[in-house]
Amino acid sequence: MVEAGYIRHIGLSEVGAETIRRAHAVHPISDVQIEYSLFSRGLERVILPTCRELGIGVTAYGVLSYGLLTGVYTGGDDPRTAHLPRFHRDNIASNLALVDRLRSIAAVRGVTVAQIAIAWVLAQGRDHHDIVALVGASRPARIAEALTAADLVLTAKDRAAIEEAVPPGAMAGTRYAAPQMAQLDSER
Repeated sequence: MVEAGYIRHIGLSEVGAETIRRAHAVHPISDVQIEYSLFSRGLERVILPTCRELGIGVTAYGVLSYGLLTGVYTGGDDPRTAHLPRFHRDNIASNLALVDRLRSIAAVRGVTVAQIAIAWVLAQGRDHHDIVALVGASRPARIAEALTAADLVLTAKDRAAIEEAVPPGAMAGTRYAAPQMAQLDSER
């Protein structure tokens, strides 16, 4: 498709480091789209270093962890519990406690939890200029909130407080139900 002139660049979605290397050996890969947030940090171990080694950008989706990291979600009956284990009744209280830790950090900065969560993802790529945060919004006001997060620069103190509040692996539940997780190359 590249040689025929139909496309200029190739990107991949939800792939592991081995797949990235194999694909990149055939043709340079421009970008990898993958879930990345304070609650989904699996790519930090091998995938992100591989992308950086090969000069591949990352488009992070799920930055607000399907609404958990907005600071607005409070639990209750939710259709997401069927396919998103982090919303399951066995996990939600623990995950919302992590959000409450972020709430106090956000309050000190005079911003929202969502803005902290977005700014954190952007900060992970700021030095390398290699991470773009893909943020969805359910209401127009949420778009403005997300856009202002791009200008929020986290200090070293902010980043340390966020890491302490939500260390890697602290969240309860996997990204998706077991059958879906088994299908993700990025989770192998």
